[in-house]
Amino acid sequence: MSETPDSGSRAPDTGADLTACEREPIHIPGSIQPYGVLLALDPADGRLLQASANALDVLGVEAASAVGRTVWDLLRGRGAATLRALAARTTGPAAQVAPAVELTAGDGRRLFDAVAHRSGGTLVLELEIADEAWPGQLDQPYAVLRDFVEALQRVDRVDRLAELTAREVRAVTGFDRVMIYRFDAAWNGTVIAEDRNDALPSYLDLRFPASDIPAQARRLYERNRLRLIADAGYRPVPIVPAANPDTGEPLDLGGSVLRSVSPVHLEYMRNMGTASSMSVSVLHEGRLWGLISCHNAVARRVPYPVRQVCDFLGTVFSLQLTMIERAADAEYRMELRRVQSALLAAMAAEDQYLDGLKSSAGPLMALTASRGAALVTRDECVLMGTTPTEAQVRAIVDWLSYQPLDDVFSTDALSTVMPGADAFTDVASGLLAISISRFQNSFLLWFRPEVVQTVKWGGDPNKPATAPAEGESGADGEPARLHPRKSFETWKETVRLRSPPWHPAELDAARELRAAVVEVVLRKAEELAALAEELQRSNKELEAFSYSVSHDLRAPFRHIVGYAELLKDREGANLSERGRRYVETIIESAFGAGTLVDNLLSFSQMGRASLTPVPVGMNQLVREARYRLEPETAGRRIEWRVHALGTVRADPVFLRQAVQNLLSNAIKYSRGRDPAVIEIGREDGEAGPVFFVRDNGIGFDMAYVHKLFGVFQRLHRMEEYEGTGIGLANVRRIVERHGGRAWAVGELGRGATFYFTLPDLTGDHAVGKD
Repeated sequence: MSETPDSGSRAPDTGADLTACEREPIHIPGSIQPYGVLLALDPADGRLLQASANALDVLGVEAASAVGRTVWDLLRGRGAATLRALAARTTGPAAQVAPAVELTAGDGRRLFDAVAHRSGGTLVLELEIADEAWPGQLDQPYAVLRDFVEALQRVDRVDRLAELTAREVRAVTGFDRVMIYRFDAAWNGTVIAEDRNDALPSYLDLRFPASDIPAQARRLYERNRLRLIADAGYRPVPIVPAANPDTGEPLDLGGSVLRSVSPVHLEYMRNMGTASSMSVSVLHEGRLWGLISCHNAVARRVPYPVRQVCDFLGTVFSLQLTMIERAADAEYRMELRRVQSALLAAMAAEDQYLDGLKSSAGPLMALTASRGAALVTRDECVLMGTTPTEAQVRAIVDWLSYQPLDDVFSTDALSTVMPGADAFTDVASGLLAISISRFQNSFLLWFRPEVVQTVKWGGDPNKPATAPAEGESGADGEPARLHPRKSFETWKETVRLRSPPWHPAELDAARELRAAVVEVVLRKAEELAALAEELQRSNKELEAFSYSVSHDLRAPFRHIVGYAELLKDREGANLSERGRRYVETIIESAFGAGTLVDNLLSFSQMGRASLTPVPVGMNQLVREARYRLEPETAGRRIEWRVHALGTVRADPVFLRQAVQNLLSNAIKYSRGRDPAVIEIGREDGEAGPVFFVRDNGIGFDMAYVHKLFGVFQRLHRMEEYEGTGIGLANVRRIVERHGGRAWAVGELGRGATFYFTLPDLTGDHAVGKD
């Protein structure tokens, strides 16, 4: 017993060229089997171009003497006119038949079953010796055929259909063993049904390697659905001359019923213990699905009319097979669509489609009959069911991202294509993946575990042929041919590292889910784009309104302050103490309102003005901001800690305002500290430098951090700390317009740190004093 991850076609290590069999031109063997006569004619005038060497049986002259003469002048008997009519209606490669044609052969009357077809520009007429006893016995085969068609109505499974067909074909033909032979994706064949007597051993459930029926033989099975080898020990009858005298080419016998077969195949038959064989091709969806393979221990020629019945049985089998598999496929697809509908409903019920998939692990795995699934995006990896580890799943996604994929990737043997995948074959020998976004490296993956199988082969598949014996030579000094294996005893193999294959319906279901997800993503993107456009329009209107209102309010508040101060200076002596207090309140309130309007106007201008980025030395900017804030620091003891900040590319006016607002904020909220410590520094971040302003002031509760940068948002009472609540909003707007972001970290009573990034740096981004 051996172990291998691949049960496909194998090339044995014999030192011989085993592809020679696959290259053998079996469609132009240059000979026929001896139970008939072949005539190759010019269809225009009936001139004989080539003939089998036994043409004397029907023409009355040797084949070599007949070439070049008109066949219709040579054929004798009342069937000659029938053959001429048959030739006239044969216009293509499809076979035309005339049964029981009577010709005079030698001194007596003979019956022939005539079959004609076109091979290129040549008319091929084959005259097969008819069994005169059979025409009177055809009632029995046709009765079997009628019963077979009636029985088909009660069959709804492929295995039952195969068993019924094997039984009926053997009843019609009388072969010792009839097998239904099914090809897999690698063209290995498995016997799925069998009907036999004790003359030959059972091959039921045995598998045969693809090398037993090479590619060119499979093509002929598709081209010519029925082939009979009446006697594996026959002597081939050569075609005379070997080449068509008009074209110089050998005669293509791919559509012939008498075509001779490869000596390798005849030896293969004898090694199997079969003296006679017949095969009927089973086609499904236009592709070779399998064979109805018949064997006999002794030579057996099945008359052509009976073979026609078998051909019809094969056609009915193919039609019923297609109907059964289509019905099963349709039922399975309907089930998967119900699962898919549940997944779509789950996605529709959530704001984010990913949340719908995360909450639907059962339906998601049922969609592909998998044991595990994973949803992988740039930021997260969600594992469901039985899966590899997150690190292994990430490795799979990294590997997939470099593969030339379309929409769907599938394999039932991941370890044979992905390096390192043999580490998790117990959970992921099979992989089905759909790409949600190649740009963001997002995938949806399904997994199937390894299923260890024991496969029974009809002989060792690793040794399908043996090299010729030393000194052996072929005809005319040509190299000796290969010999097929001699043993067909059951040989067991353990197949590992494979999962059950993915069904086409599952692949289509995954593909449809991907289309649905992409549609959801696109629809969300369109909605967000529309929302962003509407928001941008609203923001512009709001900025325009804010600018207009704040601009128009500046003059009234200045007038209020001015006239109130005039009233205080000129009429203050005439006012009572209470009146003077009222005037002071008016001045203070109007001045505060004016400041608020100025700040609001500045905030509005921030969104309307264009940026003019230039290289800006950050340390110089901090010095300028501190100079402007000196009135706020008068009488205070402040310890400034300014680190080397380097240079950035930004709008100096806006950036100075942002830094000034942060420093003013630090000065204000560290008012109760002596000394106040204000630190300005720079850190390295993934997207560039991160600047910070840190103080040892009163800090804030992180539960309310989301309010810090909002317009008019304050975390402390105005009576304690003056301000309009616009300064930090200005900071965020300035930073975001430069492509960065701003955030803060604080703790009550222990100070606060405000951070901002400016990703657009200059030159080599050197850090130093400026």
